[in-house]
Amino acid sequence: MPTEFCENVIAEDLVLTVDSCFHDSAYSFSVPHSRSSFHSSDQSVPDGCSVSSSTPTDAGQIFPVTETRMRSLKKSFIRAPGVPPVEDGTTRFMELLQGIRNGKHTLPNSFVYLLIPGLFSNLSPLYFVNTKRFFSKMGLACHIAKIHSEAAVEHNAWELKHYIEELYWGSGKHVMLLGHSKGGVDAAAALSIYWTELKDKVAGLALVQSPYGGTPIASDFLREGQIADQETRRVMEFLICKLIKGDMRALDDLTYEKRKEFITKHKLPEHIPLISFYSEASTAPGVLATMSHIAHAELPWLPLPRFGMAFFDSIQASYKVPVVIPLAAAMAVSALHLKLRYGEKSDGLVTCRDAAVPGSVFVHPDQKLDHAWTVYSSMKQDLSEPNASEMCEAILTLLVEIGKMKKEQGKGN
Repeated sequence: MPTEFCENVIAEDLVLTVDSCFHDSAYSFSVPHSRSSFHSSDQSVPDGCSVSSSTPTDAGQIFPVTETRMRSLKKSFIRAPGVPPVEDGTTRFMELLQGIRNGKHTLPNSFVYLLIPGLFSNLSPLYFVNTKRFFSKMGLACHIAKIHSEAAVEHNAWELKHYIEELYWGSGKHVMLLGHSKGGVDAAAALSIYWTELKDKVAGLALVQSPYGGTPIASDFLREGQIADQETRRVMEFLICKLIKGDMRALDDLTYEKRKEFITKHKLPEHIPLISFYSEASTAPGVLATMSHIAHAELPWLPLPRFGMAFFDSIQASYKVPVVIPLAAAMAVSALHLKLRYGEKSDGLVTCRDAAVPGSVFVHPDQKLDHAWTVYSSMKQDLSEPNASEMCEAILTLLVEIGKMKKEQGKGN
């Protein structure tokens, strides 16, 4: 069966599912979010899609949530007793971002800045390119790591080790790392495994929307039987096959089991300046409605001379136009899935809980940003909102400040 046909079938089923469950765009949540615990209560959604966190769903309920799944997430190993706490740096980040948008740029040229792309690196040639260009115009040395996002974490860690060493030896400057998505996981792995060789070369690491603790998307999709509902599984198939291009090796490394195994064996250095940036995707009615509109697209009339008109009419009525699913809409559906299934806020692929690296300064902006914002931010010209380049500059500026504070604290001790 042709790949294009399979993708269109998945996309059509996906949008029809959204169309049937959210045609009135009248849904609400009654589950309060907590970073340390879950709350057992019903979640209010449209008729036919109601979900209870205490019992398995009936056939008409599309996002089943069971006590076993809730307990497994509640026992997230990166929130275990004794794990270093995180510190909120959101307010300072917003101050720096506002200054940058007003023309105040303080990022020093005493570092080399290395940007590490993640799972969406194959979706757009502009991924991080505009940010590199933006930094270069300010006289900053900025590079994009050319690694394969689908490769195993340990393989990319080895590649990044050599990247960092070459940049350091070539410039004589310490390297600041910013990794998005799996790129942040790969960068953290490089520091965890090769810290002896890199401790005098790396000045800090920012993980942007990185599934440091794993992602339920990976765990659910790769464990047979975990997504029993047909329509929910099609949502996941669309995300994995179309957006992440079926990179199963990368996905396997991001399961909770693999991440727990890796982090238990390879711990991050204690004193490295760290930032965890995480966000939430919009599940507003307008974003979800995009999927509904796509479901109703029809093929234009085309003559079929070999068949009778009755046959042609039936063909015309049943076919849909092969369309490109907007990233924001796909991320919204996935975020809604994670919210209803697990009670977790997410960017569509990574939950906020799993992106908060222990011992880091976290940034959690109010602005709705899904997991693909770094990709399509490069394509938008909306000057009313900060773009990916400005956000990356603010993150790295905050990382530099954290590094200075840690040095001063070290001198004091």
